[in-house]
Formats: sequence, C-alpha cells, structure tokens
Amino acid sequence: MDSSNRPRYVLEEELAIRKLVTFYYREMSRQFYTSGEKHDFWEFVYVDNGELEVFTDSGLHYLAQGDMIFYKPNLFHGGKALNRTAPNLIILSFECTAPCMAYFEDKSFRLNEHERMLLSRIVQEGLKAFDPPINSPHLAGCPSKRAGAAFGGDQLIRNYLEILLIELIRKGDTAKTDAKLSTVTEEQQGDELVSSVVGYLQHNVACNFSFDQLCERFAISRTRLKALFRAKYGIGAMEYFNRLKIEQAKRLIREEAATVSEIAERLGYSSIHYFSKQFKRLVDMTPSEYARSITARAERIRGKPQESADKSH
Repeated sequence: MDSSNRPRYVLEEELAIRKLVTFYYREMSRQFYTSGEKHDFWEFVYVDNGELEVFTDSGLHYLAQGDMIFYKPNLFHGGKALNRTAPNLIILSFECTAPCMAYFEDKSFRLNEHERMLLSRIVQEGLKAFDPPINSPHLAGCPSKRAGAAFGGDQLIRNYLEILLIELIRKGDTAKTDAKLSTVTEEQQGDELVSSVVGYLQHNVACNFSFDQLCERFAISRTRLKALFRAKYGIGAMEYFNRLKIEQAKRLIREEAATVSEIAERLGYSSIHYFSKQFKRLVDMTPSEYARSITARAERIRGKPQESADKSH
C-alpha cells in the first residue's frame, strides 16, 4: 500500500505564542513602586517571594508568594511592594491573539506544584537562552539571544509557556488555596531527608557548622548526603547553605534592614571581607554594588513616564 495515500490527522493549535516582549526575574527593593502603564500585549507577574499590591483599571489586587496575575492588552496597571517586603517577581510579556486568552482577563491565580514546575522550567531556560540573562539587573526591554545558547531553548520556553496557559484554562478555578510553596528557582522534588535538611538550613541560616556536623545531626553519611543534594540541586549541601546566606543578605540589602557590616555579622560570617568575597562570587557584584544597582533601578522606575510600555520593570 502506498503510504502517501494514508490520511493524516492535523493537530489543532488553539493557543500559540511566537513573540516575547519582555522576560525578567527581578529582585526588587522594599521601595519598589511603578506608577503604571499600559501596552498592546499580554503580560503576567508571578510573586516568587514577598508581597505585592497591584492596581489596575479593574481594582486593587493583593498578591503573596505563589500568586500570578495577568494583564490583558491595553489594561492600565501598576504596583508596589507590600508590608516592607522586597519581592522577587517573574514578569513575562508576550503577543497572543488566540480567542481563548480572554479567559485570563481580570484573573489572578495561586499556582499549584505542577504549575510552579512549568514556570520553573520557563525560568531555567530563560536563564540559559539570553544575554544578559533574565535575572541580570542590566537587562532592559526585549531579550536578546545568547551566542552559543543550548539547542531548542526558545522552543522549550514557548512550549512550557503554552502548556502552562493551557493547564490554567483547563483548571478553570481562580480560587487561591493554601499550598506549601518553594521558589521556582528551587527544585520541586526530592526525598524527605533532603527536605528536612533544607528546612534545618533555612531555620539556622545565621549559624555556622561543618558538613560533618550536618551529617551527624541527621545521622547520614557524607557520601549519601552529598549524592542526595547533588541529585536534587546540582550542588553540595554546604554550597546550598552558602547560597541561602547570600539570598538572605540580598533580601536584607533590598529591605535596607541593616548595614553591610551588620548583615555579615547577623549571618554568622567571621569577617566582612569574607562575606564580601562570598557575595561577589555568587552575585558577581560586591554588596555595595548590589545595593547601588537596586537603588538605581528604583530611581529609573520612579522616573519613567507613564506611557512607557515595558521598561518600567
């Protein structure tokens, strides 16, 4: 039988995204405020940490960690940090003319674990695909392809984004239910022991202890704990602890909660020199440079005219 005569099933495409406008992972200061804008494309904002107050033509919205809000084209919107938190935000805007996008008008969502995993994959691909990366304070406006970016990165971003939107439409429920949340930049799966160790490290971020002491605390061998952390996070337990400390330091800097010396002492560093060295290694900026970049970004945002389309992020 001639296979060319066999019928083909044409897969229906109900939602397609081919163009991104902006894609940011932003670490905001507690003074974050934008007076508002509107633009002719879709946008969503996801709160990865902290709290956010959003105002639109349709009213006020209060978002906590795990919440996502959509702005339809030409909807006026703005926002500010809430309750003295320094929020981390994922801001992604795109073109899409599919009729089903009307579902997202005036809607906010509390993402479940599966949806956060899809968003995490979008972020991870975005970090690898663009130059500067999406979490760079130097990124403004439309992203640019990184030379030598991994094969298929753009397509994965598009596919994961389309799947996330389809899943939200299928769920058909915008109720914000309580959920155990972790940030989208962290792995979502792992065994119970690693979760217990992570909880212990988070609770004791200001302490200092050795890897051997950590193994003794949880009655686990060095080899086993190292393997579990590398399988889940791609780094060792003590490097994970170092990054927790630096993330806490960044939050304190953004919230202007203490001086650099006080932050170093509060997080258990033996000297401000060692703290600055570790901060520079992980952030590629000194603590003072990071603080200045946050201040400069806040000033740029406050100084932007209302009609600015996307750069106020």
